[in-house]
Amino acid sequence: MLDRRLIREEPEKVRQALEKRGYDFDLDALIELEARRRELLVAVENRRAEKNSISEQIAQTMREGGDAEPLRKRSSQIGVELQAHEQELEEVQSRFDQMMLDLPNIPLDEVPVGTSEEDNVVMYQVGELRQFDFTPRPHWEIGQDLGILDFEGATRMAGARFVTDVGAGATLERALFNFMLDTHTRKHGYTEVFPPFLGNKRSLYGTANLPKFEEDLFKTTDGYYLIPTAEVPLTNMHQDEILDGDDLPLYYTAYTACFRREAGAAGKETRGLIRVHQFHKVELMKFVKPGQGSDELEKLVKNAETIIQALELPYRRTHLCTGDMGFQPQQTFDLEAYFPAMDRWLELSSCSQYGDFQARRCNTRYRPAPGAKLEFVHTMNGSGLACGRTMAAILENYQQENGTVVIPEVLRPYMGGMAEILPPMP
Repeated sequence: MLDRRLIREEPEKVRQALEKRGYDFDLDALIELEARRRELLVAVENRRAEKNSISEQIAQTMREGGDAEPLRKRSSQIGVELQAHEQELEEVQSRFDQMMLDLPNIPLDEVPVGTSEEDNVVMYQVGELRQFDFTPRPHWEIGQDLGILDFEGATRMAGARFVTDVGAGATLERALFNFMLDTHTRKHGYTEVFPPFLGNKRSLYGTANLPKFEEDLFKTTDGYYLIPTAEVPLTNMHQDEILDGDDLPLYYTAYTACFRREAGAAGKETRGLIRVHQFHKVELMKFVKPGQGSDELEKLVKNAETIIQALELPYRRTHLCTGDMGFQPQQTFDLEAYFPAMDRWLELSSCSQYGDFQARRCNTRYRPAPGAKLEFVHTMNGSGLACGRTMAAILENYQQENGTVVIPEVLRPYMGGMAEILPPMP
């Protein structure tokens, strides 16, 4: 969440940020609540101090044999006023806290202003688009014909928008996340984590998935949530902790399954591996000092790009505009691969920095130096990469006219030397 001082001291900065995002939010109501909250805090403190003072006066009067009844009546009256102020403060604080949770992050000045994905800025493109001498087929057809993607079976065992990897399909996806983890841990300096795939409500609030995106989450009957991304456990690894400034930045990477209802995605890429309820992803996560954000985010994006480059997939980097950027980030860069059969650029990685927006929710702080005042860390994360989408991009870009799919060379050691996925034997 935002620093409440911004509401009090720089309301126009917040208002301009909301306008850039095109976000409907009653900032004036929040400003009024903050003003009333502070008034009530002063009133409560004054009433408590006055009540304590009168208690001392009562004791002194009784020691001196005087009449303390008027003081007792005044103390009782103050007690009633204090109770009323405390009750109103609790109500105002609750409403204020709820509105603060609904307030999005403030975009950095360099984020392009726009209203939709049409206003995103393509920064550069890497790799030539393959020129096919046959009509390329979509990845779901390729996967079904090769017997490596089973959509019908997954629908029977779970429901729509699930998929089962079979044989070389399962091996290919496993090869992808093992290659990604090896690259990020051995070459990029990340510490591997294998976290729980369930999160509690506090953790989902910490990453700002709650309360705004609850409809996109799967919830268990005992109150746990299936994680929508490894961002949730990784961001909460240092929940309520005070980190040593000398240890920052911290780099983490994790492979997890991810679960999303995709409630707001009706009609968008509903076929194939693009929008499914369960998918697998390797996440990159950093805890950094204030002032390190942009440099560290650039490194993180480059780390994700390394994977796409090694797979020799054509891709582009896009700077998301204020209207297309998520609720939580200050800034987001997407890495999009080209899908020839779909004739579309689709995201394989989304890399964002959040400033202290998530750290405030998670209460993750650090001490810059011995004896120094505590500060909130800054967080960032990105996909390094989404495995299912990356597999889909490989199937479409490496398909052959005879129905086979060539395995990218970098993945072959992870697939027992397999160079090509062949159709099943008749």
